[in-house]
Amino acid sequence: MNIVSGQKQFNDLKYVENLSKSFDEKETIAFHSRTNWYQMARKEQLDPNGDWSIWLVLAGRGWGKTRTGAESIITYAIKNPNTICGVIAPTSGDLRRVCFEGPSGLLKNLPRECYLDSESKSYNRSAMEIKLWNGSVIQGYAAIEPDRLRGPQFHRIWADELAAWRYPEAYDQMMFGLRLGTNPKLVITTTPRPSKLIKDLVKRNGDDVVLIKGSTFDNAENLAESSLKLLKEKYENTSLGRQELYAEIIEEVEGALWTMHLIDRSRKEKKDIPDFKRVVIAIDPAVTSKQTSDETGIIVVGKGQDNRYYVLEDSSGRFSADAWARKAVDLFYEYSADRIVAETNNGGDLVERLIRSVDNQVPYKAVHATRGKIVRAEPISALYEQNKVHHIGSFPVLEDQMISYTGSFQTSPDRLDALVWGLSELSKSSGNVNWRVS
Repeated sequence: MNIVSGQKQFNDLKYVENLSKSFDEKETIAFHSRTNWYQMARKEQLDPNGDWSIWLVLAGRGWGKTRTGAESIITYAIKNPNTICGVIAPTSGDLRRVCFEGPSGLLKNLPRECYLDSESKSYNRSAMEIKLWNGSVIQGYAAIEPDRLRGPQFHRIWADELAAWRYPEAYDQMMFGLRLGTNPKLVITTTPRPSKLIKDLVKRNGDDVVLIKGSTFDNAENLAESSLKLLKEKYENTSLGRQELYAEIIEEVEGALWTMHLIDRSRKEKKDIPDFKRVVIAIDPAVTSKQTSDETGIIVVGKGQDNRYYVLEDSSGRFSADAWARKAVDLFYEYSADRIVAETNNGGDLVERLIRSVDNQVPYKAVHATRGKIVRAEPISALYEQNKVHHIGSFPVLEDQMISYTGSFQTSPDRLDALVWGLSELSKSSGNVNWRVS
């Protein structure tokens, strides 16, 4: 779409002549907000022309994906009265903090005059819903709850960070609901990863899918020069940089112990979870808790009654020491786990003291490795090759570490380390690793 076509569509709206004076004012404000966006946006950020069903924006971090998705939905809702638009993000937190209330989100870019009433009355924060003066509604949903997508129906949907959605069935339920109007459309904004869904959508480019690709550096004028320099220094010519900055779909890394095919072929849904013989919470603690520190890997794994292994949750992140200890204990009770297993190469006895400070009774095992990460990881990779490990849903960051790991990570693959410790505990496949039990 260009400015001219946008103006023509506004002028052609038959209902304009019937609007009250106050609504004429709202219409004017709405129109000017759209033309302002058309003028400032890069052409690749504007809805494509032509007949398409899915617009796939596959771009690096900082490219402007969130702003693009938000503006696309706002434009549609304004130009098409009495329509229902959906916004779906990986989690409820992502939905609120990024898509709705973020600096590039809906609330930031939708003129206040376009609300049905005051912002406080028209934006329902608990329901994640915005009501516009023209009868249109924008509703938000979290992809981590696929069943909530069974009932709603939409004229248009913005799916944010599709590659990070944990449950593939959320995509199917979303598409079942995209059925209102004569030409329902889906806008996808995401950083890529080599999942089957993303690759299938890319293959449809030129048919019903319009693919736009871009790198972080396409938006350089709106990003801090120091940040761009740091990103280039740290990630240039790395597989992670090619994916996260340049939006390349990295099929395989030569020498990596895992491939996405290996993970995808045995992926299962939540409904497939069996009864468990054992469940453990595995931790690879960070030494420090600064913004620049490594993450603390926290992975929940279980051994089923079928003697297969299941990756149930990745709760890794940057935490204070007290916070990750609390998180681990909470997960222990949430999953009725048998034990917390923690790597103590760096933290030593401090790790146990932190966990005991939260709960003195929780079963705990300290593990200490005297051999390299690659030696510990190889037996676990073999379990995947034997189709004995199943991921319940998708764990994008963990899986990216897995398919990139060759033993030469510049930074510690903390999520992967925790995964290896957890599955090693369940399988007792320690190989030449020395274990020390507290």
